Amino acid sequence: MASPRLILWALFSLHFPVLSDGKEREEPSLERSVVRNEEGVIEVGSSLPHCVKLAAGEPLALQSGGDVVIGGLFPLHYVAPKQDQSYQSKPQLKPCRGFDHRAFRWIMTMVFAVEEINRNLSLLPGVHLGYRIMDSCDHVQTGLKALLSLVNRSTQSQTLPTCLADSPVPAVIGLASSSPTRAVAHTLGPFNFPLVSYFATCTCLTDKSKYPSFLRTVPSDLFQVRGLVQMVTYLGWFWVGTIGTTDDYSHYAIQEFSSQFRQQGGCLAFHLTTPKSPTAGEIQEMADRIQSSTAVVVVVFATEGQLLDLILELAQRNATGIQWVASEAWVTASLLTSPRFHSLLEGTLGFSFPGVRIPGLKEFLLNIRPSPKPGMAFVNMFWEELFRCRLEFKGNQSADANYKGAAEKPVCTGSEDVKDIDSSFTVVSQVRVSYNVYKAVYAIAHALHTLLNCDSGEHYGRCENRKTFTSRQLLQHLKKVNFTNQFEEKISFDSNGEPVPLYDIINWQKDSKGEIRFIKVGSYDGSAPLKEQLQIKQSTIVWTSGQSEVPASQCSSPCSPGSRQARRPGEPHCCFDCLPCADGEISNQTGSTECTKCAEYYWSDRDQVKCVAGVEEFLSFHDIMGIILVTLTLLGVVLTTIVTAVFQRFRSTPIVKANNAEISFLLLLSLKLCFLCSLVFIGQPSVWTCRLRQALFGVSFVLCLSCLLVKTIVVLLAFHANAPGSRALKQFGLSQQRTLILCTTAPQIILCAGCLLGAPPFPFKNPNYHASTGKIVVECKEPWPPGFYLVLGYIGLLAFVCLILAFLGRKLPDTFNEAKLITFSMLIFWAVWISFIPAYVSSPGKFTVAVEVFAILASSFGLLLCIFVPKCYIILLRPQRNIKKGMTRKYLT
Repeated sequence: MASPRLILWALFSLHFPVLSDGKEREEPSLERSVVRNEEGVIEVGSSLPHCVKLAAGEPLALQSGGDVVIGGLFPLHYVAPKQDQSYQSKPQLKPCRGFDHRAFRWIMTMVFAVEEINRNLSLLPGVHLGYRIMDSCDHVQTGLKALLSLVNRSTQSQTLPTCLADSPVPAVIGLASSSPTRAVAHTLGPFNFPLVSYFATCTCLTDKSKYPSFLRTVPSDLFQVRGLVQMVTYLGWFWVGTIGTTDDYSHYAIQEFSSQFRQQGGCLAFHLTTPKSPTAGEIQEMADRIQSSTAVVVVVFATEGQLLDLILELAQRNATGIQWVASEAWVTASLLTSPRFHSLLEGTLGFSFPGVRIPGLKEFLLNIRPSPKPGMAFVNMFWEELFRCRLEFKGNQSADANYKGAAEKPVCTGSEDVKDIDSSFTVVSQVRVSYNVYKAVYAIAHALHTLLNCDSGEHYGRCENRKTFTSRQLLQHLKKVNFTNQFEEKISFDSNGEPVPLYDIINWQKDSKGEIRFIKVGSYDGSAPLKEQLQIKQSTIVWTSGQSEVPASQCSSPCSPGSRQARRPGEPHCCFDCLPCADGEISNQTGSTECTKCAEYYWSDRDQVKCVAGVEEFLSFHDIMGIILVTLTLLGVVLTTIVTAVFQRFRSTPIVKANNAEISFLLLLSLKLCFLCSLVFIGQPSVWTCRLRQALFGVSFVLCLSCLLVKTIVVLLAFHANAPGSRALKQFGLSQQRTLILCTTAPQIILCAGCLLGAPPFPFKNPNYHASTGKIVVECKEPWPPGFYLVLGYIGLLAFVCLILAFLGRKLPDTFNEAKLITFSMLIFWAVWISFIPAYVSSPGKFTVAVEVFAILASSFGLLLCIFVPKCYIILLRPQRNIKKGMTRKYLT
């Protein structure tokens, strides 16, 4: 059997003439032709009759003759017939079901536009347009069958005496759904036969390699999807469900929507696909999935007929709270505005084509009447459907006439008034798809106007009536169409055959009568800059169930400022837990995915929402601890001064003169320095205080311990001096003692000087301490820590030597043995500094300095009290012992 393309080749090879006298043109002869015999078999090489018969029976059509006849394919019914799988030579046509009043309005808009052009004296003057419109049934096979019948001329036609009184159609307006449109466009493409769609929005039709002759007056879904994604994310919906069908329109649109939505951070809670012929169980399963989902926003790419069963099921369940987002395919579908759907669909939001009010269209629609004349089958069918009656015209071919029960309907007179019936057919205050049909007719008319040289002929203002042309020539002119219509809209096609992408944003709202109205609440211009494309008046929108607040649709509530999202394993990224930001990190926006770390020396506030400057912490003179330490320091200095004064006052007494008074005064001076050096550790560290701290501390204590070492040696030598012939004490005189003090102090001075010159300490803000409170500890940084430990180590070495020597002389026979006092003081000194090391290492922040100051004061007080208080006690309270004899055991109290 020959393919349909072979048949079309024979048909489309013909030229399309324009006849001014209404006569039928002569058929060009073909040496070889393709025809079908009575049994339906293709015969090649037979002589070509006037028409080719495709099958027994002829599809119904709405038609009117003219010089040029424009074809039309419309989904007058939305339920296609079941496919006949038999291979009969003459298959019988089965009628479609589910009459669509809105689609019939589209058909009549095409008729209206054709008649309006015929009355226009400036557009196609002298050329009378006709039309031949067929039902595609919104189905691929039915659409192709209607196409072949549309472009073919049958001798068996019962509606016209000849094949077609005028020329075959040079262009077709159609179709609505993308899948039938693809099939028809793919068939017509190789022949460069123009197909202008008014409602097929699938992005796939942009491919000019597959559909070279396809144009449309409706924007591609690519722009609609972009707009829907912008609108959904603008309203804060990042957790939505999608519903589609098995056709190309839904498949490509949802695929693109899902991709762009995920790029914007959104997640799909579910995706449901409505089968072509869904069972009750499948519909119930889909309804269960919708109701059980946490997503309250559902984006639907489908026609109203494909969506009807699911909406019926949800309405029966009284499902509310669903925010529907509609594609242009059903956003203005009056079929779904029935009162039983109000609670479910009120608040629906979606994209629609720009609406206009076409002058004269409503009057035209209200004045149509049924007629027994040929080519009026669709009008008669509409009349019977609208008034639920039956016409008794002779030869009436209404679709319902073949069904049982049609005879039981009342008889129509044909004089009924359309205004008496509430129908979407007459709702034309803002037509949208009808406007696309209107633009398609005018685009073809303007292309014909240019093709026929209507403005440049021999007689200006008349077209070249007898000019022949091909579909390819018409297509070329159609692609170049550029005019502005009466609504101030520029009509043109880009390189892909696309118009300017303009949309209205429609909201379903109830009016004062309780009826659903399609209210414009915004717009979308895909040709505008990105930030200016979406314009929406949110305050005018009524949401689902009549709510005034934007419904929230989310898997997890957005994290509040001060916390971040933690994704749940195995779930979409829209499903997460909220975790508080760590210390030192903030998030100042709702829904933050990450916490931001504060800059150095800044810290997060209590709520973790902003960074604040860290509070500088150091051992201050104003702190209670600082005040206590300063008080102890001053007390130590005062006591040392008092002791010095007492020793100065009684410097001639034996107890002061004993063991070298000069060394005692030097020891008191070093103790005073030990007390005073602790003040350098208190207050905000600066460059000079950091450099002086360890140097003063190290030198003061080494000087103090050097004096004690000399005193201890003197005591031991004094005991040995009592032995006969001993000269030890005389050999360790005053100059030797001074030299020893200088020699033991000099290494510490050199070590401290080397540290200050080579690696001087400096003030340092350490944010790591007290991180939980946001405090920054200002401390002195030791660039070379071993230097500090060497200073401590040398002090410890001298203290150890003093302790050993003093311990050896603790049992000397003198009544006042200073070696005992030095032993006790060294024990206290060692106890303090041994405890100091772990306390110093483990103390945080300013307490590190406080521990060191406390160790300095404790060891200083230990030396002062253990060595000098007993002497002051004797000097002041026991003066009788402050004599030379009192210094020996011979003295008795």
